[in-house]
Order: sequence, then structure tokens, then C-alpha cells
Amino acid sequence: MNKQFVLASSNAGKLREFSEMLAKQGIDLLPQSAFSVSDADETGLTFVENAILKARHASQATGLPALADDSGLEVDALNGAPGIYSARYSGEGANDAKNIDKLLDALKEVPEAQRTGRYQCVLVYMRHSLDPTPLICQASWEGVVLTERRGEGGFGYDPIFYIPELNSAVAELSAETKHQYGHRGKAMRAFFEQLPHYLPA
Repeated sequence: MNKQFVLASSNAGKLREFSEMLAKQGIDLLPQSAFSVSDADETGLTFVENAILKARHASQATGLPALADDSGLEVDALNGAPGIYSARYSGEGANDAKNIDKLLDALKEVPEAQRTGRYQCVLVYMRHSLDPTPLICQASWEGVVLTERRGEGGFGYDPIFYIPELNSAVAELSAETKHQYGHRGKAMRAFFEQLPHYLPA
């Protein structure tokens, strides 16, 4: 069994979350930056397409099995935006703070009851760059967009994404709680359930 995967991302937050979960399975996750692999062009129109593009790009460049995720926040009042553009929502020079500011501004006239949305995560695992049947796992996490930031943890939109069932913004949750309830944790559990079928005997 190949115990080394490459993560098709340069996002330090994602690398930390995935590494913690994969380490428990005895899998060493290496960031694509360790191989000087650039980010793939995300030209897809869906989370699934973009995750496949990223996994194929990283696997092709490294020769390793690749794990990619494409995730983001869909806001109902904005017809699903920022969606696949979540990481670059605020345009050139986008970062978490600017993206949050833009989203809060876009929703400033929207009442609380209509600020519903969800985090989406699509994971794609490719055994090699020509893998015709990649493993695809998808999960979501329902919540509400707050009007101001709360909490210091997490990354992305976590400070303004509120989970009613936990009475907490995602940025206020421990890493363990986030793994347990979150979209990425759910997708990872589905991934681990199916992964043995994709590994050599």
C-alpha cells in the first residue's frame, strides 16, 4: 500500500486539517508545494470538476496518488455565491478578511431568516493521473451567515458562519468538534470508508 499521498492544495489550513485526519490512518500527506507543483487552473464550473482538475494536476506532476478538495460556501440569498469562487471571491489579492468583508457587504440588507447557506466539500482521490474512476465524496454543513465576525479559530468564512445546532460560529469550535460536525470531516469519513477499495491489495 502506498502510504504517501500528495495534497493538491497550497492552503495551510486544509493541509493541517487533512494531515491530522490522515495521520490516524497511517498515511503521510505531502503538500504539492513540497514538489514545487503550482496550483491547477480551476476552470471547472462545479466543485466536482475543480477537485478532479486539481487531483489530476498534482498526480501528474508528482507520480503519487493525489487527494484534492474543492470546497466553499453557498449562500441561498446570493443564488449559491460565492460557491466555487469562495477563495477568490473578493478578486485580485483575495484573502479571508477581504472575502468576509465582501460577503457581509453583499448581505447587509438581507434579514437573518434569509441568510441561510451551507459549506460544501467535494473530495477527489485519484490513484494516478489517468484514473478513469476517481473516488468522489461530497458532504455539506448547513448554517447561517452572521452579520459580524465571531471567534478566532478556523479559516475562510468560519468567523461568520454560524451553526444553529451548536449555537456557535465555526471559528469558535475546537478542531475536534469541527472534524466531527463539519463538511470536510463528513467527506473525509466517507472517503475513509471507501478508500480500502481503491488501494492495492
